[in-house]
Amino acid sequence: MFIDFFIRRPVFAIVCSILLTLAGAIAIPTLPIAQYPDLAPPQVTVTATYVGASAEVVESAVTIPLEQELNGVEGMRYITSTSGNDGTSTITLTFEATRDIEVAAVDVQNRVSRAAARLPSQVNQTGIIVNKASSQILLSVALFSADDRYDAKFLSNYADVNLKDAIKRVRGVGEVRIFGERRFSMRLWLDPTELARRKLTPQDVTRALQEQNLQVAAGQVGQPPSAEEQPYQFAVRARGRLMEPEEFGDIVLLRQEDGRSVRVKDVGRVELGAENYSTLLRFGGKQAVGIATFQLPTANALEVRDAVYAELVRLSAQFPPGMEFQTGTDTTLAVRATLREVVQTLVEAIALVIVVIFLFLHGWRSVLITALTLPVSLVGTFAFVRWMGFSVNTLTLFGLTLATGLVVDDAIVVIENIERLMKERALSAPQAARAGMKEVSGAVIAISIVLVAVFIPVAFFPGTTGAIYRQFALTLTASVALSTFCALTLTPALSARMLTNHAGTKWGFFRAVDAVLDRTRDLYGRGLRRLLKHPALLLMAFLLCIGVTGVLLKVTPTGFIPDEDQGYLIISVQGPEGSSLAQTEKVMAEVEKVLQAQPEVRAIFANGGFSPQSTGPNMASIFVALKSWEERPGREQSVAALVERLRGPLSQLGGARVVPFQPPAIRGVGAVGGFQYVIEDTAGTRSLDELASAAQQLMAKGNEDARLRGVFTGFNADTPLLDVEVDRQKAKALGVPIEQIFSTMQLYMGSQYVNDFNYANRAYRVYVQADQQFRDSPLDIGAFYVRSDSGDMIPLESLVKVETTVSAQVIRHHNLFRAVELSGQPAPGESSGQAMEAMEALAERHLPQGMSAEWAGISLEQKQSGAQTLLIFALGLLFVFLVLAAQYESFSLPLVILLSVPLALLGALGLQSLRGYANDVFCQLGLVMLVGLASKNAILIVEFAEQLREHGRSATDAVVEASEVRLRPILMTSIAFLLGVVPMMTASGAGAASRNSLGTAVFGGMLVSTGVNLVFIPGLYVLMQKLRGGAKRAVDDVAPVAASSH
Repeated sequence: MFIDFFIRRPVFAIVCSILLTLAGAIAIPTLPIAQYPDLAPPQVTVTATYVGASAEVVESAVTIPLEQELNGVEGMRYITSTSGNDGTSTITLTFEATRDIEVAAVDVQNRVSRAAARLPSQVNQTGIIVNKASSQILLSVALFSADDRYDAKFLSNYADVNLKDAIKRVRGVGEVRIFGERRFSMRLWLDPTELARRKLTPQDVTRALQEQNLQVAAGQVGQPPSAEEQPYQFAVRARGRLMEPEEFGDIVLLRQEDGRSVRVKDVGRVELGAENYSTLLRFGGKQAVGIATFQLPTANALEVRDAVYAELVRLSAQFPPGMEFQTGTDTTLAVRATLREVVQTLVEAIALVIVVIFLFLHGWRSVLITALTLPVSLVGTFAFVRWMGFSVNTLTLFGLTLATGLVVDDAIVVIENIERLMKERALSAPQAARAGMKEVSGAVIAISIVLVAVFIPVAFFPGTTGAIYRQFALTLTASVALSTFCALTLTPALSARMLTNHAGTKWGFFRAVDAVLDRTRDLYGRGLRRLLKHPALLLMAFLLCIGVTGVLLKVTPTGFIPDEDQGYLIISVQGPEGSSLAQTEKVMAEVEKVLQAQPEVRAIFANGGFSPQSTGPNMASIFVALKSWEERPGREQSVAALVERLRGPLSQLGGARVVPFQPPAIRGVGAVGGFQYVIEDTAGTRSLDELASAAQQLMAKGNEDARLRGVFTGFNADTPLLDVEVDRQKAKALGVPIEQIFSTMQLYMGSQYVNDFNYANRAYRVYVQADQQFRDSPLDIGAFYVRSDSGDMIPLESLVKVETTVSAQVIRHHNLFRAVELSGQPAPGESSGQAMEAMEALAERHLPQGMSAEWAGISLEQKQSGAQTLLIFALGLLFVFLVLAAQYESFSLPLVILLSVPLALLGALGLQSLRGYANDVFCQLGLVMLVGLASKNAILIVEFAEQLREHGRSATDAVVEASEVRLRPILMTSIAFLLGVVPMMTASGAGAASRNSLGTAVFGGMLVSTGVNLVFIPGLYVLMQKLRGGAKRAVDDVAPVAASSH
């Protein structure tokens, strides 16, 4: 009735299809564009600074109290932290994917507020910052002077004042950071000798600053309540906050007996300096600053990047002479290239599918009717993508690419059956449409329900794996649902009006094709009938195939998301412990020379002071942007090949450990590509030396393992440290407060933030610290003076003992335990799963008692996805079984259909192994999809065989005739799908690894499933019918016996 309505009203069917297509076309321009959906789990960071404190002091005084309060906040998966010698404590909380990041940030802020009372006052004064962690950088540019006329301080503050705020206002921008920042600060550089000569201390300087540099509200003259005749009211401005270095230099510290004043400029110097000198940035060997832009999660990456770049071009017109900017890393280049390649793959797939349709259906009318399902199904899907809040990304386009071969399947089945009835029964087009739809509508609906049933449970899985599956699965499901609607409405309606019996008008080529197909069908039917006479042989062959499938499942290496050529790589630099930032810059220059010799390199963005794993003056990270994919088309010019090529030259740089890495496969999950393995002191009794020793031993063993490459850690407990021991009894005897000794060292050696000043309409900080020449040597500590209660100036050398020792520059925690993170990559030819197995085996053998190891970052996501994948596959099979059982009112027939799945897995894993690919998440997507695809062909045979059985045919006759009749549509749909997948399987360029993996799995599975199941499915059907018949006879035999007993 439903289908007949559309056959009678074709205009209604056409209008419905046009409306669906228009809805999708309207949705396309409004969709955000990204390489992947937001796969990174939500993260919130807490940053606190204890100026001048060592890593161990920051750990005990700041990190531990905060961690204890933050641990267990609702929805938290794990918590990590770093405590550094730069006085910074950074705590990162990673939440479940379903956790609302806004609510999580509020919960974290509330817990930080509770912990504030337990923290040092200086930490609270500096401020504790709670941020929602941004994903990876969208665009970074370097601001520099080609003739070196501007230093880093000028460049940094120019960017801060003139560029940063303007970029923040660009629609879609979430955050803007400046790397190599030298933000203005009023620096009071003190001379401890001059202070001591005048019996002054640095505490006197900070008190004077607090008294004489303050912002006051002086009130108003004539402010009510006042006399009724008060004629005016004026605001009073008292200029309390200072602005110029000269004004700070004139701050009075002491009024001497002779009436002269001791001022700040008498005991030091004042300059408009920088707040931080611990990092630097080089671009192409030039001093520079970097401006990094992060997008909002819901923004269109390409539009945001273009808008930011346009804004920079506009602002550059006002640059001072000699200043310029250049792009460093641009992650949208990979997004554009990947999407361009995927769209090209989609177009190629559509063209190949149309060619196959024309080859089999011959007539332009049949081709047109079938091809019309493509725009309706594919374009219409974008309306669903918009409604679900998805983006146009690699996964949604993968779904559309694979749907290209699927959405025409139903139309091919319908048209082929209508044309067959017109030819065999001499029916008119409307009559054939009605009769043909009665025969195949059940199969069409069953096939679509099966394909949908496979993916529905997949779409609701949590975590990163669920996010990957969800957009692919639901996009594909929407396309299939729309194609089914077209096959049941538009296709029969147009067929009834447009098709003609053109048997006598076929070209010679098409008659030859038909002859070959007819000959193939006859040979297939006769061969199948002979094989069905040997059911034991068929069963043994089938069991053998299942056994081989099981072996392949076991031996195929596992992976997660393949490393893609994203157009840049990362280099981690670790200099000798205790090296200064100036020495690290020299190493960076040597690395730059090696990189500049590589023809693939476009730009070098070098950051001194921090690396992907750690921070400190001996650390650096270098981002190397490569030329476009078109300029380096060969496999030997890929990022992976360049990383391998650079290992040798970089390892020869003396005095530093330099390791190249690919970027992380998922933006925002991990700092570098490869694996992240965390060693933890779960017993809590190990020293930093013991923890470092265990990590170094495991790292050495990892680099000896042939399955691993570039195992590396930034942790080291050999950083030189001065250990100061205060003689407390002597200090008390001399009347020196212990607190004053510590405060003096902090002020002179570490600096202290006192208050603020205004400059260029902005507020900046005022810092007090000893001048450079008074803190260059460990001996300088003893030359500092403190004042006793009696007013005497006492040198610290008489109160403290200074010893040289070693400790860690950065102390890491993982789930509150002290920890070390190891990074590394699989060796060429090895999968990430094999690398993880190797690391686990090494840890089992070499980690001492009381230490354990666990995965972090993308490796943790891969580990958790392994168990989920098996469950996803099992649920897909269960849903398909239940749907088919309801469709056929039988529990045995669904088993016949689902027994086609192991053979599809055999083809998928076999071809995947032959091509050297891993069983990664994209391969697993293909395996889940093959459950529906393999079932599709089986349904076409079983559905028609059951119809013939209802007319009294034997099981063998019914399944042989059904197989012969359905051979042509099975070959048509399978070849159309396989050719639609070929562009994915053979793709190259940006994003090719994921397309190759998915395309290979689906192509291999569908190829073997189509070829082998044309034999096994009929044999299993006959076997199952015999079993059903035997069971029915047994029941019939038991019934009379049971009746007679009564």
